[in-house]
Amino acid sequence: MEIIDNKKYAGHLAALAANVIFGLSMPITKILLSGWMTPLGFTLTRVLFAAAVFWLTGFFIPKEKIATKDLFIIAAGGFFGFIVSQYLFATSLQHITPVYYSLITAMSPVIVMLLAALFLKEPVSGMKIAGVALGISGTALLILQMDMGRGNVTGIIMSVAANTAYAIYLIITRSVSQRYSPMVLMKWLFLFTSLMVLPFGITDLFSQPVFQSGVSYEALGMLGYVLIGSTAIAYFLIPFALKRLRATTVSIYMNLQPIVAAITSVCIGQDTFSWEKPIAFLLVIAGAIIVTHSPSKKELKIKS
Repeated sequence: MEIIDNKKYAGHLAALAANVIFGLSMPITKILLSGWMTPLGFTLTRVLFAAAVFWLTGFFIPKEKIATKDLFIIAAGGFFGFIVSQYLFATSLQHITPVYYSLITAMSPVIVMLLAALFLKEPVSGMKIAGVALGISGTALLILQMDMGRGNVTGIIMSVAANTAYAIYLIITRSVSQRYSPMVLMKWLFLFTSLMVLPFGITDLFSQPVFQSGVSYEALGMLGYVLIGSTAIAYFLIPFALKRLRATTVSIYMNLQPIVAAITSVCIGQDTFSWEKPIAFLLVIAGAIIVTHSPSKKELKIKS
């Protein structure tokens, strides 16, 4: 029993660390996309870097044989969890601030719950409905006070789509995360994503201003953080956590992202503090916690 508890404890720490890293990367990405990189170039740079890191590291770890059907699952996970999710993440930040994006991210446990109910037949209890209502009310509070211009609406739609894609990634890769090591999963995931993105972005890659002569060392440092932190390390920690925890439990840690992103954005002047933001965050986080702590289908069967 002690070993199981230790494994779960490690999973919680991994999920916490990954989402703090993701939260910090939002304002950093906003700066990079303001003139140093395009969304496609940014996405391709990340997948190529991660593929190189994980395949080089893979030569020094024990080999694992992966079933063909699981390779398809990993490829699908890479498509939704990185290509769709991260490209839309980068594109949405050209329209909205990291605070607004991170608030949508905090709705991820609700999105995971809805998808689990649809595809995994998880029960939708009154407790879960109450959590969804709280989360939606928090999001609505913040959105209603926005200037609903075309750019903001586009950014919100893209952020919802990005987080839905990431929720799909958490659900469909949960099974393979139980069977294989995080390092092996990331090797194949980033190989597949590189092959998917490369044909569309290769001509755009080398024209990125961040790679040109006279580039700012500050911009290179920020890119380094995104590549090492929120790509290699954070994406390694997520399957590590999924191996030990439920997808809904892992998703609850995404509530840290709006807190970290908001504090960082306000401190560097990307956003301003206003009374409705902490209230909206509390409503969304409370809703996500209620959804996450609702009993699963397995738990309900045990009780009955």
